[in-house]
Amino acid sequence: MGVRAGRIALGVLGLICAGVFDARAEPAAGAGDFPVASDVRVGGDAKQTRFVIDLSRKVEIHAFTLPDPYRVVIDLPQVAFQFPDRAGERGRGLVKAFRYGLVMAGGSRIVLDATGPVRVEKAFVLDPSDSQPARLVLDLVPATREAFLRAAAVDSRPARPAARPSEPPTPSGDARPVVVVDPGHGGIDSGTRARDGSEVEKNLVLDFAVMLRDKLEKTGKYRVVLTRSDDTFVPLADRVRFARSRNAQLFISIHCDALARGDGDAQGATVYTLSDNASDAEAAKLADAENRADVISGVDLSVEPDDIAGILIDLAQRETRAFSQQAAKHVVTELKTAARMHKHPLKSAGFRVLRAPDVPSVLIELGYVSSRKDLKELTSENWRTRAGDALVKAVDGYFTTRLAGGPGR
Repeated sequence: MGVRAGRIALGVLGLICAGVFDARAEPAAGAGDFPVASDVRVGGDAKQTRFVIDLSRKVEIHAFTLPDPYRVVIDLPQVAFQFPDRAGERGRGLVKAFRYGLVMAGGSRIVLDATGPVRVEKAFVLDPSDSQPARLVLDLVPATREAFLRAAAVDSRPARPAARPSEPPTPSGDARPVVVVDPGHGGIDSGTRARDGSEVEKNLVLDFAVMLRDKLEKTGKYRVVLTRSDDTFVPLADRVRFARSRNAQLFISIHCDALARGDGDAQGATVYTLSDNASDAEAAKLADAENRADVISGVDLSVEPDDIAGILIDLAQRETRAFSQQAAKHVVTELKTAARMHKHPLKSAGFRVLRAPDVPSVLIELGYVSSRKDLKELTSENWRTRAGDALVKAVDGYFTTRLAGGPGR
């Protein structure tokens, strides 16, 4: 597609498809101001299962069910989770496993993966008494699929509160390119975890993203914003809207990969671009896992109505994908001078977070937390500094090519 046609498509697309900015805000108060969830336990069997959480004070809760897969979701005000390490990895009775975390500023969520269709028989919070803490209690019993689906259909979930922008407005008249750095996962979605449980992806990539933002800003060449700056869950579609609402010229999503035991010993960094057809089976598997982020949070918030501008999106994406591939090549070229690379460092797959039709986007898997060597580097300040400097050079090279007359819009 020609440059002029691409510009026209993008212009019309902007009018039809522009989304509302929906960044996540940082909590307004310190962790000490929130109720503390200090312990959790699951008891019972396949006939009845009880889920209990100890709390420092009583809170309001809202429990509901979701199908495919079968899940029970508990929404509650923001709490400070202080559960034992690896809590939730194994369940009991009707609960296979559970996860928990911040799902939005001011709101926490617990998601229980059920072994099959269940019914919430009881859901309440007990007042503290004597030396006993407040307790959240949830009782589950088996149900038919038909009953489960009816309950899920009639449930009235509270609306998501409007979030405050987490970044200051873009200064008017500032012509510098906007670079959006996207730390993957966050909040209830921890991402991958080291085999010894010592590190989780959401923390590793946030630390790296903040460092990269600071390095890019220090050059004075770019305006840089983060999709999240704390441990908050951000739906995939909101990350895309974030970049589009800022008219970003480059979107960089930061992640870490992992392999299950027995799946091999792959290691090194990989750079991904968007493609409807994955470059290999490993890329397809990773994209499928990353695209489940919204389901992990308890509700698939990324589902949107069919867009009537499908043809225009296709036209715009052709040009945008070409820019994305350019950016990815610059990243691979520079990153291999500072980091160990995967044996096939440049790949493509259908990552939802890369689907902005008018923002060149790349996803960088910094390494494998399942690899001891990679994990050692990912937690090394020296390695992060070298890798961050390499990415700054890659961003410089990408924009230098475009400003010097390379393909552009």
